[in-house]
Amino acid sequence: MSYQPIVPFSGFSGWSFLNRTMEKQQAAFSASNEIQRNEDYFREKIGSIKTAEELVGDRRLLSVALGAFGLDDDIDNKFFIRKVLDEGSLDGDALANKLSDKRYFAMTQAFGFGDYTTPRTVLSNFPDEILGQYETRQFEIAVGNSDNDMRLALALQRDLPALAAKTNTETTKWYSIIGSSTMSTVFQTALGLPRSVGSLDVDAQVKMYAAKADQLFGSSDPAQFSDGEKLEKLTRDFLLRSQLSTSGSISSGEAALTLLQNASSGSMSLLL
Repeated sequence: MSYQPIVPFSGFSGWSFLNRTMEKQQAAFSASNEIQRNEDYFREKIGSIKTAEELVGDRRLLSVALGAFGLDDDIDNKFFIRKVLDEGSLDGDALANKLSDKRYFAMTQAFGFGDYTTPRTVLSNFPDEILGQYETRQFEIAVGNSDNDMRLALALQRDLPALAAKTNTETTKWYSIIGSSTMSTVFQTALGLPRSVGSLDVDAQVKMYAAKADQLFGSSDPAQFSDGEKLEKLTRDFLLRSQLSTSGSISSGEAALTLLQNASSGSMSLLL
């Protein structure tokens, strides 16, 4: 059985606790029997896997591979997974390049079955590369079992800075945010956008996201979130707004105190 991360509070106070204890909790989670068994099996077997067919034929290996990219729920879609991996990522017409879910593109690149004569599975550092991602993603899932907002906040710290640092255009970055189930949820909540925004044309959505980001954070460009302070503000606003929207989870007095404390520190971006 895996270690269950401890999240004793909801909202921003819970996030603060999780950050203070993150290193110890991650270490305890990674050392748990279930995680260690899966990792030992992956290290032992993955170097002998040369094709996508062989990978999908070993459910235990496949579960770790998918888990490293947040694709755990797709474990039974073997035909689809094999097709994506077999076609690779170098050909512009490959399925991985056409999917809106870029996690499959990342997985396809990582394994290299359709891109190279010899896949990347034979590299000496390949197990460490994949298992590092596996531990991170599985810890997020475990945290989410206690508090899904914390899982979303953790995923944001992993995904948003990498996206923000890319040289893509501002609009392209918003497309990526909107296309990500985790990032879009965080941004919708933090920016105070209604869930119905998702039913709009994607270009209309971009305009709404950009306008709100400019209003609350001083810029419409997602590149701003490569700045640690901006990322922290976004995370805090998401957690506070989410907590306020949950009936009974935080009193109006507690909310007011939190907002006033943040405002007095000069780091307040949440506009109710």
